[in-house]
Amino acid sequence: MSKISLIIEREYLTRVQKKSFILMTILSPIIMVALCFAPIWLAQLSSDETRLIAVIDQTGLYEGIYQNTDEYQFTYTQGSFSPEQIRANGDEETAPYAYVIIKSNLLDNPRAMTIYSQKQITASCESAIISQMEDYLKNEKLLSYNIPDIKRIIDESDISLQVDTIRLEEDGAETQTSTELVMVIGMAMTLIIYMFLMLYGGQVMSSVMQEKTNRIVEVMVSSVKPFDLMIGKITSIGLVGLTQLGIWIIFLIGIFLSAGAYFSMSGGMDSSQMSDMAAMAGTMNGVDAAQLSGGAGAMQEIQSMLDSINITQLLVSFVFFFIGGYILYASLFAAIGSAVDNESDTQQFMVPITFIIIFALYAGIFSAENPDGPLAMWCSMIPFTSPIVMMVRIPFGVSTWELALSMAILYGSAIGLAWVAGRIYRVGILMYGKKPSYKEMLKWIRYKA
Repeated sequence: MSKISLIIEREYLTRVQKKSFILMTILSPIIMVALCFAPIWLAQLSSDETRLIAVIDQTGLYEGIYQNTDEYQFTYTQGSFSPEQIRANGDEETAPYAYVIIKSNLLDNPRAMTIYSQKQITASCESAIISQMEDYLKNEKLLSYNIPDIKRIIDESDISLQVDTIRLEEDGAETQTSTELVMVIGMAMTLIIYMFLMLYGGQVMSSVMQEKTNRIVEVMVSSVKPFDLMIGKITSIGLVGLTQLGIWIIFLIGIFLSAGAYFSMSGGMDSSQMSDMAAMAGTMNGVDAAQLSGGAGAMQEIQSMLDSINITQLLVSFVFFFIGGYILYASLFAAIGSAVDNESDTQQFMVPITFIIIFALYAGIFSAENPDGPLAMWCSMIPFTSPIVMMVRIPFGVSTWELALSMAILYGSAIGLAWVAGRIYRVGILMYGKKPSYKEMLKWIRYKA
């Protein structure tokens, strides 16, 4: 154990003191936030250019229905039209971006409108043209029924329900929940485990392969058993992952506590901001914003949503499933790294492992819609998929026996696979110049010590 602890200490300190580790620990949360908000920011950006769209109405029925926007300006003409006119219209920079040709009454012939362009138009342009025309035709169709005030009647018949979701606890208590929040938390936990298994499992394989290629391992195995060396390496890299994850959790907790302290202060938000916050919370959970607009209603609503989730159970389960899944996959990666001499030889072994992890991710995504279904249930028990799938189910509520059984199967499989990987590691780490196969690795497992 003293030799293993020395290996763990050396590997751990070497990795956490690297500039790359410090930079990634600091930059990763920033990058993740940027990836979440960048699409929203980019979607709000619009080009300063206003594109001209020529509407050629051969029926004379649709003049003036299109409204100009910051992106598109519409012009109307009547008369005949042919594609040759577009080609002969001169410079592309001065010509209209698109031509909308209306040949007959669209209520009688919905296919009588065609869009021509010299370049492929964008999806937003096509949507702007079609949606405005569909809204107009819908109103015209309603008016054709000659029912007094039919449009007003239909508008007033649109009802938006605001429904509270309440979960009945085993002790009889009622807890207000948010399906959206539960799903977001479950998916976030699943993606984190998926990312860490791929990232740190790959680091184990690369480290083992590098030591084997550099012949460093030949010196190391003279003073320490190969199995102890493998376990020390797997443990140290896992601790590096938990350290990085712990720093991120502390960082997020600090942000939430700071935000809560700020919003709880009397001067933290004015009445208009509090109303906006209340409206947002109401939208998330179907609660009337007017009920939350006073005082700290919004923060109480968000707090109520968070209280519906057993955060302690979630974090403890996350750590247990992360460790179990990491030991399972890191053992496989270590065995592969010890058996090959270069990265090109790893492909035949990495493909099935990668396929399993990707399948687990997709199973977790689909399990979010049916957390108690057969796919979610069985994938929660299979050790190769349970670390990813179970983290989706836990926020929705999982029985204690399922959680205990899943962990027992996972850790039993991880320990057994670590033993098998150790048998491969002790032979493969000193094997050079021979491309291994699955049959050859099975022989290594049966070799006597």
